Amino acid sequence: MLCKQKPIAVPNILLPNDHIDLSKWAVVACDQFTSQPQYWKSLKEFIGDEPSTYNMILPEVYLEKMKDETILSINQCMEDYLKRDVLKSIGESFILIERTTSNKTRLGLLINIDLECYDYKEGSKPLIRTTEKTIISRIPPRVKIRKNAPLEFSHVMLLVDDPEKSIIEKLYEKRTSYKKVYDFELNMMGGHLKGYQIKDTEPIIHQFYEIIKNQEDPIMFIAGDGNHSLATAKAHWEETKKKLTEQEIENHPARFTLVEIVNIYDDGLDFEGIHRVLFNTSPDFLTGLFHHIDKDVQSWVYQSETDKIPFYMPESTALAYEQIQTYIDDYIKNNPEVTIDFIHGDDELIEVCNNHPHSIGIRMPALDRKDLFPFIKMGKVLPRKSFSMGCATAKRYYLESQLIK
Repeated sequence: MLCKQKPIAVPNILLPNDHIDLSKWAVVACDQFTSQPQYWKSLKEFIGDEPSTYNMILPEVYLEKMKDETILSINQCMEDYLKRDVLKSIGESFILIERTTSNKTRLGLLINIDLECYDYKEGSKPLIRTTEKTIISRIPPRVKIRKNAPLEFSHVMLLVDDPEKSIIEKLYEKRTSYKKVYDFELNMMGGHLKGYQIKDTEPIIHQFYEIIKNQEDPIMFIAGDGNHSLATAKAHWEETKKKLTEQEIENHPARFTLVEIVNIYDDGLDFEGIHRVLFNTSPDFLTGLFHHIDKDVQSWVYQSETDKIPFYMPESTALAYEQIQTYIDDYIKNNPEVTIDFIHGDDELIEVCNNHPHSIGIRMPALDRKDLFPFIKMGKVLPRKSFSMGCATAKRYYLESQLIK
């Protein structure tokens, strides 16, 4: 790796111009509401013809229908917005983010990371690490979208282990001394968003480095949300740099990606389980599942025909996800007509099952935040979709961007 213990960089951030309606510009992460197309239809109706990040992303509910024309349209929209001065540069800086949802406030810091200091391969130990198993087959379609895109809009959230709340929370105490660059209500029940521009970035970078200074096996950040989006940025960079000189590699914009850093001990950060829904299943699925896993604590499974059924799983959350997902993966391999989706929220799980006959919903537990960094430091990764930082509407919205070409 080229990384020389300097994983943080300062982005040149692009924001919508003053005349843009931010409530229509910002939309939730593309990997949400993947079994609820009505959400995205309602969002599109709300946006209408106004400039919006909706036009520059591909909601995963439509990923299987992706065509070359779709990608071309996304890239053309980006070029059009750049030509029409829809976007403006606020210069090199960080943004301190205040997100209010359901009477809770979550803090974050928007920065750039060096993708040379991150790897998603199992067993690797970079300064920035993945938390879940990366499904390699999910990366190429996303790289295809990113390949010729001049801009990136990121929904990646990384976690920092700062129990003393010494960095982001301290910046928030001084928020009135920073320029406020946005303050608006998010659409579709997403809460409220405020952003404060920080130009004096070097002291902050130094504080992050201090956290890992005396660690034998240092971890600066781990992925909280957007594991596969981060892996996509990495895969795109690995392909891009093959065509560059050593000098070009040093500062090429595709080497860096926007992320929001959140303290894992943030008071407004909720860790929730990510439930499983299996479609087109047979009765033998549940029979096999019940026999496959350890039975310690009670949860439930749901079918529209039978309502909730008590279901017992391992007390260890990591083990519960490992055993259940292993069984599901093996079952799907032997029953290719069966498909899976990952759902946030108990009510949403029941709604999806009620709308899809012959489906089974499995309510999954929430991971204890204090266990996450030690688990990753052991060189392990969780199965895909093992935890969620808040419900679907609390996910990061696309707003800020930067050039990657």
